[in-house]
Amino acid sequence: MTETAARWRTEDRSGWERLLTVEDVAELLAVPVRTLYTWRYRGEGPPALKLGGHLRYEPAALRRWLAGQR
Repeated sequence: MTETAARWRTEDRSGWERLLTVEDVAELLAVPVRTLYTWRYRGEGPPALKLGGHLRYEPAALRRWLAGQR
């Protein structure tokens, strides 16, 4: 299991799940980072939060999006 995958499955001590970066999600989904930006532009793909100039993904939202892709 990669470090990203391990972090995706764990919560920190406060009970909060770590927000994932675009690179984390690209690794987990085995797609290029550019694909995630293209999906976002088209209104497709997993929902992302924009924090400042950075995109972040909530693990629970990513799991729901994945479940809906079946």
